[in-house]
Amino acid sequence: MLCLQVLSILLIATAALASEEDVLELGDNDFDSRLSEIDTALVMFYAPWCGHCKRLKPEYAKAAEDLVRNDPPVTLVKVDCTEAGKETCNKNSVSGYPTLKIFRNGEFSQEYKGPREANGIAKYMKAQVGPASKELKSVADLEKFLASEKESVVIGFFENESDLKAAFFKLADKLREKVQFAHSSYKDVLAKQGVTDAVILFRPAHLKNKFEPSSVTYSGPAESSDLNDFLTKNFYGLAGVRKSDNQREFKSPLVVVYYAVDYVKNPKGTNYWRNRVLKVAEQFAGKVNFAVSPNDEFTHELNEFGIEFAQSDKPKVAARDASEKKYVLKEEFSVESLTNFVNDLLNEKLEPYIKSEPIPENQDEPVVVAVAKNFEDVVVNNDKDTLIEFYAPWCGHCKKLAPAYDELAEKLKGEDVAIVKMDATANDVPPNYDVRGFPTLYWAPKDKKNNPVRYDGGREVDDFLKYIAKEATNELKGWDRSGKEKPAKTEL
Repeated sequence: MLCLQVLSILLIATAALASEEDVLELGDNDFDSRLSEIDTALVMFYAPWCGHCKRLKPEYAKAAEDLVRNDPPVTLVKVDCTEAGKETCNKNSVSGYPTLKIFRNGEFSQEYKGPREANGIAKYMKAQVGPASKELKSVADLEKFLASEKESVVIGFFENESDLKAAFFKLADKLREKVQFAHSSYKDVLAKQGVTDAVILFRPAHLKNKFEPSSVTYSGPAESSDLNDFLTKNFYGLAGVRKSDNQREFKSPLVVVYYAVDYVKNPKGTNYWRNRVLKVAEQFAGKVNFAVSPNDEFTHELNEFGIEFAQSDKPKVAARDASEKKYVLKEEFSVESLTNFVNDLLNEKLEPYIKSEPIPENQDEPVVVAVAKNFEDVVVNNDKDTLIEFYAPWCGHCKKLAPAYDELAEKLKGEDVAIVKMDATANDVPPNYDVRGFPTLYWAPKDKKNNPVRYDGGREVDDFLKYIAKEATNELKGWDRSGKEKPAKTEL
């Protein structure tokens, strides 16, 4: 009976989490009339069969639950472009799914350019309504504001006009899409906090711990740049919760501990492991940055470190040093093993992890194959100008390029130029090559290998030849600088 009761409760809880009751569904018949009554709305134009839409929907619903209770509220709307909302989608120039747009009083305001997970959507949209800093008129307002936020917040307490107040509002306007700001000049609020002119960062209740204070008061110059530095340093604390929407804000050297981070379903279990990370992070404050990340949200990143995802495992640990080299804790996670790992990281005693295919046993083809483990040899130290293609085996554009690339390499046999390719999905790409799509090509002159130049020219053989003939360190034997083929030498 107990098991059945527990199962019933879990099913109800799961259904509640997946509910879309706070998302307003509109169509051609009511889109304009209903939207005109709403101050600020985020509209998702979708198709039921769209995979990206299916992945976004539960995050959208979670964000809607948060935003409908915001002050002022933000309404999240969805429109099915394949059925009841066809005309509305056409009128709003929807050409792909999902498309998200922000409307104010029924009028299109701007394209949505924020994150696509619940917390990120909520934070981005909260910044779109009201002033950059929320005014707190009473102690009850202060307590409600602190209780409602899921991340650190910044509050200014000002009895009178001051340089600090001016700097605070300037920064609040600049960071309104990233940080929640509030302020107060009311005597009872200032008395409650025991300050008259101060800016304080408050950490959310669920992240409070014995290793760091729950709030930090700014004590620097009354300049927005200095205040910004204070927030950057303190916002996430000793070990912040790193998710997909804020991952770029955690800078190297960085140690990340991956496990089932979930403050909704399992806050106690989440803090059990985080407190152990905090104990270690406290020892290395100012030397290394720490974070905890949900392992199911970073399966791709774990794969980049050669770590297999397993929901029930103990935490896994990966790190990057200041030069972005990667390292993995091989021992089972514990306070002691993590401490030793970080000490060895700082003392450069760890062997970097390199994701790489095996080095090819031979290089018989005109196009040289690079992998992470031989990249130094076949590109950096080959003493040749080098054209490198970073590709993906499944990429259609890469497959289309392959014959021309092979022909190019064949034509340039005997020249002081190497034509190289590398599977960027199976190998670590060096940090000075920015590869975000496939194929990506770079030109690396023989004497400037640390400063490769992205190739954005045509992809026919003649396009490549003209570019290489012009850019080659030494003039090619078979082509002049304009790319014109030189006449063959005849023997007398």
